[in-house]
Amino acid sequence: MQTRKSPTLLIVAVVMVLIGAVASMALLVPAVRDTNTAVVTIVYVLALCAPIGLVLAVVFALLSGRRSR
Repeated sequence: MQTRKSPTLLIVAVVMVLIGAVASMALLVPAVRDTNTAVVTIVYVLALCAPIGLVLAVVFALLSGRRSR
């Protein structure tokens, strides 16, 4: 009988996608865009977490898939 590993990679992927989605929505708010460039740069880098999270989710799906016989 196999034991199931905890889906740590999946949890990290979901958190990164959520952070990226919130940061992407924040970039649409004029108050964030009109602040100094440091804040805009930080929010932009956080928005890049969404595609990284999606890649991690695909990697998790490939690693946890069943092997065909």
